[in-house]
Amino acid sequence: MGPSTKSSGNCVNAPSAPPPRRLLDQLADRIRFKHYSMRTEQAYCDWVRRFILFHNKRHPREMGAPEVESFLTHLAVTGRVAASTQNQAKGALLFLYKEVLGSELPWLDEVESAKASRRLPVVLTPEEVQRLLMLCEGTTGLILRLLYGTGMRIMECLRLRVKDLDFARGEIVVREGKGAKDRVTMLPRTLADPLQAHLGRVRALHEADLAEGFGEVFLPFALARKYPHAAREWAWQYVFVAARRSLDPRSRAIRRHHVEAQSIQRAMRAALRQAGISKPATPHTLRHSFATSLLESGRDIRTVQELLGHADVSTTMIYTHVLNRGGLGVRSPLDDLH
Repeated sequence: MGPSTKSSGNCVNAPSAPPPRRLLDQLADRIRFKHYSMRTEQAYCDWVRRFILFHNKRHPREMGAPEVESFLTHLAVTGRVAASTQNQAKGALLFLYKEVLGSELPWLDEVESAKASRRLPVVLTPEEVQRLLMLCEGTTGLILRLLYGTGMRIMECLRLRVKDLDFARGEIVVREGKGAKDRVTMLPRTLADPLQAHLGRVRALHEADLAEGFGEVFLPFALARKYPHAAREWAWQYVFVAARRSLDPRSRAIRRHHVEAQSIQRAMRAALRQAGISKPATPHTLRHSFATSLLESGRDIRTVQELLGHADVSTTMIYTHVLNRGGLGVRSPLDDLH
């Protein structure tokens, strides 16, 4: 009796279809395709997870504008989050529906954004900055001095590569700033020697990593494929490297990343307490103080705008309201009585 032909119809040897990817995995894939940062990926995935849990684990395909609005209202009323936080949550949900689920429903653009309050920035006086920096040494002190001396945002500073420092021209190239724009700012002359000494220590650490079979650094976009040896080159290394190697959550490669922003924030809070400065300052306050100091010294506001990387001069104009001339420089009539 010949072999049964019945079994020939069964797909025993056919490869099974891969299981569908989880929604959050699809979201992460799309974020990486759009070249968003790791911090944005973590924030967006967290907001989508919270949105799903808030609606008892219903799939977003089954929900629409009423569910999005009720979640955002819950954040504002019950969670009492800031308008910027609420808008970040909205951005995450709109990204999910448009980029991952492919929804073109008209309600996506009709969900209202929370109106952020327009507050004056906290600014430290030069004397307060000096008291603060006197208490900060080592790498932390160097980073805080760079923030005040250049007007960089903290992540712009921490992501600096060796090749971005031009000691001959006294310039720093800020790569991929806010809005994915590059710009040039000054390299303070007083920091040239401390930075050179710091880079000497970082280079010794990099060479030790290479000797142990490591020494690769994260490269953005497709640069790792375009320049396969660049990840080990000195020019591409971070200026402010972490004390320990760590596991890259995306590639699973063991690398030496840059210093974490939280460690700088904690160090500054401690220095503020020690200096007796009661203002709610953060490392970003040094950027505000940089801009205010330049305007007080008579620098043109367009120059300050370019150094800060503001797209519109109206953003820079806010610093004219916090110049060290109380009450917009107007003398109080009470002072005329004495």
